[in-house]
Amino acid sequence: MITILDRLSKEYGGGAYPGRSSEGLSPEWDPSPFHVLLATILSQRTKDDNTRKASDALFKRFDSVNAVASANVDEISRLIRPAGFPNQKAKALIDVCKILISEYNSEVPSDIDELLKLPMVGRKTANCVLSYAFSIQAICVDTHVHRIMNLMGLVRTKNPDETEFELMKITPKKRWSDVNRYIVRHGQSVCIPNHPKCERCSVADLCIKSQAP
Repeated sequence: MITILDRLSKEYGGGAYPGRSSEGLSPEWDPSPFHVLLATILSQRTKDDNTRKASDALFKRFDSVNAVASANVDEISRLIRPAGFPNQKAKALIDVCKILISEYNSEVPSDIDELLKLPMVGRKTANCVLSYAFSIQAICVDTHVHRIMNLMGLVRTKNPDETEFELMKITPKKRWSDVNRYIVRHGQSVCIPNHPKCERCSVADLCIKSQAP
């Protein structure tokens, strides 16, 4: 796993926030806990470009916990429509911000157990917040990471949560955050779903799929 991360870091390293694209934040937004949490909720069950459109529209109009908490659900829904499931996500965003105000002094918690108590926050979202917002080592497993790790034969798992725990066993803790940071970008540009560009892959020699006859 270390070799894979080292090679991919040479391709995709650099920049203050290399995982930005995977969490739906455009360059103008700082990776604050508030931005990362809401953008990652928006990213669920949609494409990266749609998440960026939705988060850009949302943060330009409501750029604080208090602003979102007091917003009209219909307006939030309209702003985030590109991300899909606008009514469900709008309600969740407002509820999350209300809980942050009432229980966390308007601050996003930096503890995974507390994050998991928030609406629409699963392990993937919680780990992304820890990693990108708080610089806490965490393995954030989205569809790219789950797919590629199984494709390469590093894990044999049925869902992202299983993948996370298996990767924790084979990845040094100091490199946990690198898993999402580099694997996601590799999945977006080279190891593309259904059309992997194995001839361009810098880790193809370590991949069971690419070595198959």
